Amino acid sequence: MASEKPKSENLLVNLICNIAVPTLILTSFSSAKWLGPVWGLVVALAFPVGYGIWDFTQRRKTNFISIIGFVSVLLSGSLGLMKIGGLGFAIKDAVVPSVIGLAVIISLRTKHPLVRSFLYNDQIINVERVDHALSEHSAHPAFERMLVWASVALATSFTVSGMISFALARYLLKSPAGTPEFNAELGKMHAWNMPITLVPLMIMMMLTLWWLLNGIKRLTGLQLDEIFPEATEKNKEAPAR
Repeated sequence: MASEKPKSENLLVNLICNIAVPTLILTSFSSAKWLGPVWGLVVALAFPVGYGIWDFTQRRKTNFISIIGFVSVLLSGSLGLMKIGGLGFAIKDAVVPSVIGLAVIISLRTKHPLVRSFLYNDQIINVERVDHALSEHSAHPAFERMLVWASVALATSFTVSGMISFALARYLLKSPAGTPEFNAELGKMHAWNMPITLVPLMIMMMLTLWWLLNGIKRLTGLQLDEIFPEATEKNKEAPAR
């Protein structure tokens, strides 16, 4: 009997638990009126940790975004507790995505490159079918070179995102740390992070994915509807005539 296919992850729930909710807690519920700075940090950290543990029990895979979310929340909370001002947050916001970009490049020398987690995975691509077609056309070496260039594009996207985040933090965070004004500025910064940094990052990732898909078509002869996993699942479910 074939081994059961791992459950697909819900990316929206991932982002909510690892980024959105912890950020909301740190910026809006860590004042003395609500949880306080220490318990605000503890509760915020509980979301990426809890989600990461739950996801591991479901899929038996380490969740990279949960790890990054935990580190980012820990740094933000620690900076808040130490009452470090805007420059500290600006450096943190530049370092975290830059570290992700560096990890993407370093992972190329491991058995599990991160570009496969971001772009070449079962949620986006019918990996089994594509791998089979690559083998039939002896195209694996050419495809691996494509993954290297896709990794460079991803790493560059994360680095540019970090630079934009740094500039945004330096522009918005003006008040002394630990004041209500600073917390309000911090909340505004996180609100602007979505359209100013994450949207361009997602556009770059989509362009890289499109380039990768066209490369797969060229190397394997498969059409787009054969590359996406949804098409395969529908074909399996279609009744025989």
